Amino acid sequence: MIGEKNLNKLLKSMNPILHDGEYVFCLVNTLDNVEVNAAIMIFKEHEGITVILEKDKADQLGLAYSFIASWITLSVHSALEAVGLTAAFSKALSDAGISCNVVAGYYHDHIFVDRKDARKAMEVLTELASKSK
Repeated sequence: MIGEKNLNKLLKSMNPILHDGEYVFCLVNTLDNVEVNAAIMIFKEHEGITVILEKDKADQLGLAYSFIASWITLSVHSALEAVGLTAAFSKALSDAGISCNVVAGYYHDHIFVDRKDARKAMEVLTELASKSK
């Protein structure tokens, strides 16, 4: 299944979905004590391994974090090589004073925003979609 590349179509049909729960970014040196199947994302960097988990799971595992986020998924199937989608929604969120951390999966883009900004972020994204041609 090939993802969408046309920016206008992507924006118009992004259909953001706010997931229930609270999510955190944790840094670990090894995955030995992490339930890999519970992870939303795992990314290896030079300094360590970033793991995104539900806050409750991170608490159970005794993992440290400093940012509690809400998770929004853009349900449109965006192509990995699509140009401009991340720039468009991150600018709209930035203009509203909302920080976003973006993870691109094979099918969808996922946006993590401060939990206090979740509803406002959904409003901004929905408005961006409705204004697209």
